[in-house]
Amino acid sequence: MSYATQLDIPRLPFGYGELFLVLWIMLSIGRILAGGRLEATPALAKLAGFWLILTFTLGVGTIVGFLTTVLYLDPLLHDTIAYLLLVCVTCLVAAEPDAGVHLRRSAWWIIAIANACFVIQIGVGWGWIHQSGVDPWYWDRFRGWSENPNQLALYCALFGPLALHLATTTSSPWGRLLGLSCLVLTFYVGRLTKSDTYLYTSILTCLIFVALRVGTWLAAGGGNTSLLRQVALLLMVGFLPLAMSLTPYAFAEVSSVESFAKSLTKDKGGEATEETAALRLFLWDEALGKGGESGSLGLGPGPHLERPPIVDKQFLPRPFEAHSTVIDLYTQGGLIAVLALVWIVGSATLSAWRAKSDALLALLASTVVFGIPHLIIRHPIVWFVLTMALVAGTPQTIPATVRRWGN
Repeated sequence: MSYATQLDIPRLPFGYGELFLVLWIMLSIGRILAGGRLEATPALAKLAGFWLILTFTLGVGTIVGFLTTVLYLDPLLHDTIAYLLLVCVTCLVAAEPDAGVHLRRSAWWIIAIANACFVIQIGVGWGWIHQSGVDPWYWDRFRGWSENPNQLALYCALFGPLALHLATTTSSPWGRLLGLSCLVLTFYVGRLTKSDTYLYTSILTCLIFVALRVGTWLAAGGGNTSLLRQVALLLMVGFLPLAMSLTPYAFAEVSSVESFAKSLTKDKGGEATEETAALRLFLWDEALGKGGESGSLGLGPGPHLERPPIVDKQFLPRPFEAHSTVIDLYTQGGLIAVLALVWIVGSATLSAWRAKSDALLALLASTVVFGIPHLIIRHPIVWFVLTMALVAGTPQTIPATVRRWGN
């Protein structure tokens, strides 16, 4: 529900996502105070180490920011509270006994509730359901309950691979059906947002998953590779010369393929797409300059850019974000914060690789790709994915009920 920023709680300065996170933190701490057990797992150590490094770098950046520039209190507090919530949630989740089991159960609830909410939002968007205080469209782009379409597109980009991961790792036929059904609906909502980032993120994630799945399939036979695997391997080896031989014919179809690719983007690859790309490049250049001026130490939490000199942007609130996870983090915590982020994402990837989970690797790839042109580090779903991957490669203790029955 963290993407549902149009749904306000009356007389409260935060939304349903923050409310539910705080309630979960209180319940988890209450469980510990009541004598609940904690586990010092490698996943917990990595998450705690990352947050300690990030806290230090953001603290140093805040000092540099106060000494060298003007800091705005509201966005600084907003990001600080967001990071604090994420610290509590990720560390408490990783410290729970049988964290992998709990995370998987939560993942099923996530995709089930998310898709039920998508059905309601589609009904509102097409006029079948009336909901006061909600405008589900941003011009011709669907945003549902979100403030902007890109916010909804991020959650669709992660809900989809998450549903795929659950569908491909369950032994229940009904579970597979539920996961694949949720994947279809999520993709439909994601395309309604007309987000270019969602489009190429989905394509790259699909290609990565297929490549990993084929590799796993070919390696599963070991020394007794079946005839089908041998045929598939020969086709893959022969694909390159076959593609080279068809190149002259392919050039004749380049224009039609290009037109088809543009038709999938917003504004059919026209002025809106070009303006978005130009704005991104301008903001990235300005952010890198700001980070360099701070000595690569950062300027503390929150955005630090001026409004871009574009006609329809002069009335937007300031300061402005760079709209890139790595570059925004560079302006906040400097080079050390960026290296810490690369380390925690790399650790999650290695953990998912050790767990031999192709869909989980694809889910991480989707997170990384979407984070290149967007600031996503504050979104809880991103850290749910990273924590799930970190826990997946951690040996889990066997619950007492499982040991008792010898399973």
